[in-house]
Amino acid sequence: MTTRVIIVDDQAMVRAGFAALLAAQSDIDVVGEAPDGAQGVDLSRRTRPDVVLMDVRMPEMDGLEAARRLLSPPPGVAHRPRVLMLTTFDIDDYVYEALRAGASGFLLKDAPPADLIAAVRIVASGDALLAPSVTRRLIADFVRQRPVTRGRPALRLKALTERETEVLVLVARGRSNAEIAETLILAEQTVKTHVSRIFTKLDLRDRAQAVVFAYESGLVAPGE
Repeated sequence: MTTRVIIVDDQAMVRAGFAALLAAQSDIDVVGEAPDGAQGVDLSRRTRPDVVLMDVRMPEMDGLEAARRLLSPPPGVAHRPRVLMLTTFDIDDYVYEALRAGASGFLLKDAPPADLIAAVRIVASGDALLAPSVTRRLIADFVRQRPVTRGRPALRLKALTERETEVLVLVARGRSNAEIAETLILAEQTVKTHVSRIFTKLDLRDRAQAVVFAYESGLVAPGE
C-alpha cells in the first residue's frame, strides 16, 4: 500500500529535497507541496494525503495553526491526515502545542534521511513518533513549566481499569507495546487491546496525545 504525502515548508530547497528523497521510495507517493500553512491546509483538503510533513515556523499561517485546522476539521470535512511536525529546534513550544492538538510527533530537519523515511512510515502506520528521547524530553520539559491540570483530565482517569492505568504509565514513558508486554508479563496483543481501549475511553487519537494526557493529568511526573 502506498503512503500519500504532502510537504508544507516555506523553504523551496527543503521541500524539493524532502520530496526527492521520499518519492524515491516505492511505498511513498509525494502528491503535493505548499509554502505556508494556509496553502497546506487547502492542498490537504484537495489531495487527501495520509501524512502531512508540516514545518513549524512559516509566514501567513504557521504549522501549529495549520495542524489544528487539519486535525479538527469543520463540519462536513471528514478527512484527517496524520501530521508530522518538522522543526530546526529540538525544544520548541510550538511543537508541544502541536502534539496537544493531535500531531503524531515531530522530526528535526537535520535528521538523517533514513530517519525521515522511517518517520513517515511510522506515522502512516497509525503509531506516533515517540521513540527519540528528545520527544519525551520536550513533553516533560514543557509540562514541568506548567502546573498539573486538575479537574477534568484527572477525573477522566477514573474511567480506566487498574491494568489500563499501568499500561498508560508505560506508554507515557515511551515504552513500545513489546516492552510493555514484557514488563507486565502480558501477550503483546493484549497490550494492543489495552492501548486501544485507553484511546477510546480518554478520547485520544494516538500515543502522542496519550503521553501529553498522562503528564498533564498528573499520572506521570516529569523526570520519573
